[in-house]
Amino acid sequence: MIFEFLQPVDSSIIDFCRQLSAPHLGQKVTFHTESETPILDDVKIAIVGILDNRGCGSNTQSDLYNVRMQLYSLFPGNWALNMIDLGDILPGDTISDTNYAVKEVFQQLLKLGITPIVIGGSQDLTYALYRSYDQLEQTVNLVTVDSKFDLGSDEEILSSTSYLSKIIIDEPTNLFNYSNVGYQTYFNAQEEIDLIEKLYFEAYRLGELSNNITLAEPIFRDADLVSVDLNCIQSAVSGIDNPFMPNGFNGKEICTLARYAGISDKVSVFGLFNHNSSNKESLLIAEIIWYFIEGFHYRSMEYPFGTKKDYIKYTVPLDADVLTFFKSNKTDRWWIEIPNNVNANNKLKINTLLPCSYEEYLDACNQELPERWLKAQRKNFGV
Repeated sequence: MIFEFLQPVDSSIIDFCRQLSAPHLGQKVTFHTESETPILDDVKIAIVGILDNRGCGSNTQSDLYNVRMQLYSLFPGNWALNMIDLGDILPGDTISDTNYAVKEVFQQLLKLGITPIVIGGSQDLTYALYRSYDQLEQTVNLVTVDSKFDLGSDEEILSSTSYLSKIIIDEPTNLFNYSNVGYQTYFNAQEEIDLIEKLYFEAYRLGELSNNITLAEPIFRDADLVSVDLNCIQSAVSGIDNPFMPNGFNGKEICTLARYAGISDKVSVFGLFNHNSSNKESLLIAEIIWYFIEGFHYRSMEYPFGTKKDYIKYTVPLDADVLTFFKSNKTDRWWIEIPNNVNANNKLKINTLLPCSYEEYLDACNQELPERWLKAQRKNFGV
């Protein structure tokens, strides 16, 4: 059913890949072509383009030709992945039509256990991706890598600068947690920053992460949907000057974040948005995708998929609380236990371990309550 919404990969891309040597990534990918509808059995990762840019005020379709050329010219790591390029979702007659197609395609991919890598148009398409989780009967943790929160106002129509408000407000409200990675304070009103705090969401400033990028790893470990605004990257790195971004993540940092998203056992959709179809940016996008796939290959299938017997338990007594930490025997990663509120209609009943860092464990040993633990507990208990 999903193929009726998808335009096959351009034949010139496929011809180019067939001319590559055997070790290239382009020789190891299955393509949706005009003549062949691929079988999705055992597929782990799918590349999907979404060409609609109208959410950021442009009627020009995204052009992903150069991104694919750069991506498939790379050499894979030691991967054993069944990967497919499904082609592109074209703009519908209206933005609502595009959103409907996106929702239909991605909810089917999610049901099949396929992790899509989305190369998108405008970032408001994140809303349609979020809605694709509706039939899975699960809460959704959204992480955006963005210099802005994109809250907009209640009155605004869906756009790349207001989609988050619709995700928060619209029914069904499946959003459990939202985390922003890399916001720049001067691009966000203080009222928006206060609202993020009031809702017990999480936000990490660019400077904080540039000083210690590893702070982001636990955030991605708890994510379902990751949405990257490519305008969060320095223009000196991306080569893009419209908009010109004097500050932002550098190439190494954005690729590190992509790898964190890939290695997360929970991330089931990874999207890159606001590509302006520039040749300068295409190689960087290809490398970002490469690092996500690299991380995906090294997924360890720990919590929530493993059992607690695979962990070492640490108990830290504080003045008012007793905190319980778990350290993985497999990867040395850390989690902290969130107490359930059995009397409340909360959304944490089946997900009681929160990813954290070793530094947060050390803070607890020094009688400091971890900030992420406090927010999760307050959200759980409605305080």
